[in-house]
Amino acid sequence: DEPFNYMRDIRKHGQDVTLTLTIDPHVTDEMLAAIGEDLKTFGRLFLRINHEATGNWFSFNKRATYQEVADFYCRASRIIKKHAPNVLTILCIGGVENHETGEIEKEKEFSQAVRETDIWSVDKYMALHWGWPYDVAESGGNSHSRSSVKDTFDMTKASYERFKYINGGISKPMVMSEFNADGDVTGAYEQAEMVKMFCDMIKDNKAEWFTGFTFYQFRDRGRLGLEIQDPNNADVGIEQPVMKTYKNIIHDEWFMPSLNIGDEISLPVTLRWGNSEDAEGIAIPVHFDKSPHFCELVFEDDSNLMIEINGRWFYKSPQAKTIDLMPAFFEKPLENSADMTVNIFAPPASGENDISTQDGFFNYYYTIEKLPKIRILTSPVEPSRDRKDV
Repeated sequence: DEPFNYMRDIRKHGQDVTLTLTIDPHVTDEMLAAIGEDLKTFGRLFLRINHEATGNWFSFNKRATYQEVADFYCRASRIIKKHAPNVLTILCIGGVENHETGEIEKEKEFSQAVRETDIWSVDKYMALHWGWPYDVAESGGNSHSRSSVKDTFDMTKASYERFKYINGGISKPMVMSEFNADGDVTGAYEQAEMVKMFCDMIKDNKAEWFTGFTFYQFRDRGRLGLEIQDPNNADVGIEQPVMKTYKNIIHDEWFMPSLNIGDEISLPVTLRWGNSEDAEGIAIPVHFDKSPHFCELVFEDDSNLMIEINGRWFYKSPQAKTIDLMPAFFEKPLENSADMTVNIFAPPASGENDISTQDGFFNYYYTIEKLPKIRILTSPVEPSRDRKDV
């Protein structure tokens, strides 16, 4: 049950599950139907089946031909989605790797899969040490590689254009299911530099054909992570320079989700949670005379909420009664008085949707009966006994 616990936790925190499954291409239709049954309560779910399928390193490629792997992808996608219409399938294969041919890897075998999938994907590491942990990357070695940021961007775009061509000129979402530059090859500083350069390229080129990427990964035993694992304690991470870079990127306006303010409402109000990009919440106007010393919400219910103010998100579990919003101002204090909004959304507390409702495969609903109390103080509770300017 462990993967499902993770999946529930992801959804109750307002995110969507991206699940990668490696599956023997010879499993039965009944087994695939059972997978769909397991996934149907998780709302919008991205399912990457047999990733990097044009490679030769995974066991499914050693048990079947490339054509069999491609045909299986189509079969699995159809059956799973029949039982779980909330699932979006991701075809993760080698894209255009050679400008001279202009074709994707194993194009003949995977063309039908390109047409049938919901999302196209390539995995791209601008630098990678695949020899880890068996050797150390050294100059002149053959267990690592490094390419330029521009080449990575250009080849990804070429892959998208070829996918689109195979699909009769019709576009689909294009993602990188794995993306990074390996610090084992670049060192920590140039890892951060390359990630920033790539994201700057997306922004500067207004690359709306590119839907998103998954940074691989948060914490790593090697040097791929935003953190590296503490060798003395596996439960502790050591922040790398790319962490700050990544924070800056996701707070850039180009990469931020949009929030649209609707009409004024009265309580009680029913909130809808579709997914991390499609939800209906409430916006509570708040006035600050100046930057606060205390700012918190006090609840009297057992709601499960995601809360945003000043660009910072907070989670409220059903058990929590007070949420301290001050971290939203530690790095972004107000310089003057300001009118702001507290934005509140209600993802499912259990992490799963109620599929007995009419649109339960895609939406979850929660009714807010009462708003939280807002406590704001723009000075300490008691004035300083030491400072002369107060």
